[in-house]
Amino acid sequence: MKIPTRGGPISVEPRVNEQIRAREVRLVGPEGEQVGIVPLERALQLAADVDLDLVEVAPMARPPVCKLMDFGKFKYESALKAREARRNQQQTVIKEMKLRPKIDPHDYETKKGHVVRFLKAGDKVKVTIMFRGREQSRPELGYRLLRRLESEITELGYVESAPKQDGRNMIMVLAPHRAVKASAVAATASRGGPRERTAEEPATAVAAESAASESAAAGETGTTADTSGQ
Repeated sequence: MKIPTRGGPISVEPRVNEQIRAREVRLVGPEGEQVGIVPLERALQLAADVDLDLVEVAPMARPPVCKLMDFGKFKYESALKAREARRNQQQTVIKEMKLRPKIDPHDYETKKGHVVRFLKAGDKVKVTIMFRGREQSRPELGYRLLRRLESEITELGYVESAPKQDGRNMIMVLAPHRAVKASAVAATASRGGPRERTAEEPATAVAAESAASESAAAGETGTTADTSGQ
């Protein structure tokens, strides 16, 4: 049995002009000046005199606070600011780099270079050490390798998730420092914003595409972010 509700849907917009129900309001002028507590009728008359709207900006105050403004212009400018914020927002993508505990020095430097590139781009990096066979009895090898990588990228990022064993793998998550990420966001905005993806395309696909491009540029085979050192 449904319980009937009164009224219509709750509005998220402030009350304007005749929608305001309080008998008196604390009035703020169009330039932010304090007018004081006045009867609602007086506030509405002042708004009409200057061809502005009376907008209830703090309904929970006693009495509620109302401001004289051009409500249509206010809504338009708010929508523009929200759109600009969405345009400049960079989607967080987690790249993945897989290594073996006994990786040779050349492969390690190559993969560290990719980690550095990901961090400079403002992305987080999930570093996975894969153990096979008897390597599973030597987790300290993977731990030392992760700590070495951490010490060599400290200028660009930090450890967001400390190394931990996950079955036959050991995982650590790196994140860029705030200043590094801010620089990446600014650079992306200057180029026209990040590539948008479709609803069916997961974020990891964008990461895989980027990693594949980097792999091709380096002359390697396969997707760099997903290959493991031998």
